[in-house]
Amino acid sequence: MRLIITGGGTGGHLFPALAVAEGIRKRDPDSEIMFIGAGRRIDNQVLAEKGFTRKVISFSGIKGLGMSGFLHAASRLLPAIAQSFFLIRRFRPDLVFGVGGYVTGPVLTAAKILRIPICIHEQNSVPGLANRLAGKLADRICISQPCDPPFAESKTILTGNPVRGEILDASHQQTEKGKQTTILVLGGSQGARRVNELACAAMKILHKREKTTLRIIHQTGIADEEKVRTSYAEIGIQAEVSSFFTDMAGLYRRADLVISRAGATTLAELAVMGLPVLLIPYPFAADDHQTTNGEYYVEGGGARMVQEKDLNEEKLAAEIRQLVDRSGTLEEMAAAMRKMGQPQATERIVEVCKQLVRDN
Repeated sequence: MRLIITGGGTGGHLFPALAVAEGIRKRDPDSEIMFIGAGRRIDNQVLAEKGFTRKVISFSGIKGLGMSGFLHAASRLLPAIAQSFFLIRRFRPDLVFGVGGYVTGPVLTAAKILRIPICIHEQNSVPGLANRLAGKLADRICISQPCDPPFAESKTILTGNPVRGEILDASHQQTEKGKQTTILVLGGSQGARRVNELACAAMKILHKREKTTLRIIHQTGIADEEKVRTSYAEIGIQAEVSSFFTDMAGLYRRADLVISRAGATTLAELAVMGLPVLLIPYPFAADDHQTTNGEYYVEGGGARMVQEKDLNEEKLAAEIRQLVDRSGTLEEMAAAMRKMGQPQATERIVEVCKQLVRDN
């Protein structure tokens, strides 16, 4: 199969796309796969490590811009479609697969003009603007969980959210738990300043009041890496701090509890790994989709959720202490989380893609 994958810009878009690419390549080693994105740092870093061909088009998002910003972005749409048209004609794909993000618009439009089959995947429970528009162009729409508003029923298939191969492999391996409780703090691939601040302050409270022995692994995003590292050093807690970890599978195997935003891809990975999570949804996510994402896992018993507006360092410290100290709580949450995992999602999406190619 010759496949173009478009989207990215955040880990939530990129990692499902990467899982599908690896699934296609595993089933068909002779397949040719090309990524088309906007050239963001995370896309370049991860795709370079995996050895996939990547191309960049010049385009920017339009949601949330003022009129002048909207007009500027709109003026770049036709050139971006032309760039996409050229790349697609040159690569000659059997299928174009979109994972969301503004860059998908021009690519999928060009694919539609060229009559190339289109499949998209929606990670979240509330579709983003790009995928709501892409749904009108797509021949098949794969979703992680029921969406509101829904896509056209005749084109929609519930597949789950694909998880990278190394994380699926790690889910079958023995965990690396120590005597100390290991807490993994995740703010997402782009960081989350408020989560970083709250986590550091809460750990200080726990360490001071009870001399709690916790192991901390903290992904900060670029802007806060040094600040967070210094904060832990001043508290006297040894912590592994990095702006971005590439070996997430290894970190998941060591974690006992995760503190995280409620991005759909992170939640899918935690579910496959059977990791309990304390969720702090990003309050400004489009249509508050992170809260909706998180509610599914809270109802299933694998997660606790606290809104950022209701949270301070004292309350976060209390939430952590309650989870860690209450016997059996983390184990029960872990079992519930694993039940909600969908390790077959990648295979389902790969089969949808291959069937779409066969039908065309």
